[in-house]
Amino acid sequence: MALDIKICGLKTEAALASAIDGGASHVGFIFFPKSPRNVTPQEAGELRALARGRAKAVAVTVDADDAFLDAIVDAMQPDMLQLHGSESPERVAQVKVRYALPVMKAFAIHKAADLARIAPYRGIAERFLFDAKPPPGSALPGGNGVRFDWTILAGLDAGVDYMLSGGLDAANIADALRLANPPGIDISSGVESEPGVKDTALIEAFFKAVAAARDDRAA
Repeated sequence: MALDIKICGLKTEAALASAIDGGASHVGFIFFPKSPRNVTPQEAGELRALARGRAKAVAVTVDADDAFLDAIVDAMQPDMLQLHGSESPERVAQVKVRYALPVMKAFAIHKAADLARIAPYRGIAERFLFDAKPPPGSALPGGNGVRFDWTILAGLDAGVDYMLSGGLDAANIADALRLANPPGIDISSGVESEPGVKDTALIEAFFKAVAAARDDRAA
């Protein structure tokens, strides 16, 4: 099975090139002022141009209004919108219609019962992203470097398309793939030398670890 790999929170040409050269299927750009990975629509547009035809560009927003989404879509021309806030199913449907783009809806997961929250979004969002519940006091809905119990994903219906996120890195990706067998993975803080600073060596190491894990499973 093909595995989609998203490197999220990109801010520089060097990090973008490392992600794409490593084999990223998706590259993510974050539009959230509280995040150390925040970029402007114009900055994302310049990076997105370098990724065109090589990886799908994802615009990540948190409860953004139409005016902000208009600016992002106009400047960046993303392939997909990722809604990482408390957006309702109705809001997700409105966004899809307004921009004619696929939507990935993110959910904070702590226990198996949290997975039931996707039910009203099925048939609306094209894909889900399962991230760990933020630690107490965090202002960020994602990118906190914490993980959840990946074994609970075994209870998902086979038809649920999702990306696994939260605390992934080169050291634990083999366990994540073995325990959850996700259709896609998303990493941000796990390839950073400090919050918001992508490290090309860590990106390269992550892709090597993914390849090794998949080779081991195939064997």
